[in-house]
Amino acid sequence: MARQRMQQCLTCKAFSLQTTCPSCGATAQAAAPLKWSPEDHRASLRRKMNGVEEEGWSASLPTLPDLASLEETVQEEE
Repeated sequence: MARQRMQQCLTCKAFSLQTTCPSCGATAQAAAPLKWSPEDHRASLRRKMNGVEEEGWSASLPTLPDLASLEETVQEEE
């Protein structure tokens, strides 16, 4: 997976290619999210790796609890 090279300091907002700021020595993080393109040439490979094209894939996704059970837990906590 590609990694964002441009880093921005969390403290002084300076830019560099290092994870520690050369100006103040604080921690730096990725300056911007990685670019995404709708013409993603690797998308079919990622779908195959994650098994998205398989029949039972959607059943393996996590689901949220229904509204009735959420209301019950809120009432129990009060």
